Amino acid sequence: MGKLVLSKSGLQKQRENMRLYERVLPSLELKRMQLTAELKRARQALVDVQAETERLLRRVSEQLPMLADGEIDLAGLVYVEAIDIREENVVGVKLPKLVEVRCGVADYAMLARPHWVDTVAAQLKRMVTQKALVQVTAERVRLLEVAARKVTQRTNLFEKILIPQAQGNIRKIRIYLADADRASVVRSKITKRIRQKQAQALLGATP
Repeated sequence: MGKLVLSKSGLQKQRENMRLYERVLPSLELKRMQLTAELKRARQALVDVQAETERLLRRVSEQLPMLADGEIDLAGLVYVEAIDIREENVVGVKLPKLVEVRCGVADYAMLARPHWVDTVAAQLKRMVTQKALVQVTAERVRLLEVAARKVTQRTNLFEKILIPQAQGNIRKIRIYLADADRASVVRSKITKRIRQKQAQALLGATP
């Protein structure tokens, strides 16, 4: 921050700053409100997808208790072929959006594994998709939290520091200029009286 210039040009500069800050602040406040609303929705979405993941796990455990059979090797049964994550702009923040998760099922001999392996493969594919959705949703929350924190900091900077500082500077300069005007008037009156006395003295000394 540069040294405060106590002059009319300095006063004009501080007024311009003040007008700028007052124009910017409402847009910052609006963005903060929008981000807060989006963050609230994103957090609720994360709670929902996490709850759905838990429900899916319970459902799989109830429907397929045979998964506890350690003698059956299901490692590598389902694998991820591709994950399509795209980007969307939400209130000026670039957020990931899960579009699709493509999974493949490894070849296995029908006679070598029990009949319910097909059902397990289908449920595993759902679980892979669900976990990817949890990760993407959590990342959306994180990015929105960062954006909300930044815009809140900027809003506080304008609202609590820059605007009050400009107001204080304007007040200081006005007081200084008013004092300078009064001092100028006083000096002018003193100078006038001195000149009058000098003139009278000259007239009195005239023969």
